[in-house]
Amino acid sequence: METRRRSLVKAVLWNILGLLTMSLVGYLASGSASFGGKIALANTAIGLFCYIVYERVWARVRWGRLHV
Repeated sequence: METRRRSLVKAVLWNILGLLTMSLVGYLASGSASFGGKIALANTAIGLFCYIVYERVWARVRWGRLHV
């Protein structure tokens, strides 16, 4: 089982990558850096919350783990 801090750090780093990617996609799709950034920020906030919950749920699931 991993710590909450580890889950949080993983989620933040993953979402930084997503923020950069989504900003680029938003800019390319709209031609506006401001609009692309707003889309990326909204997506990142929602994604961060969902990812943390997802990781914490899976941290409690014993299925598929090897116990040595």
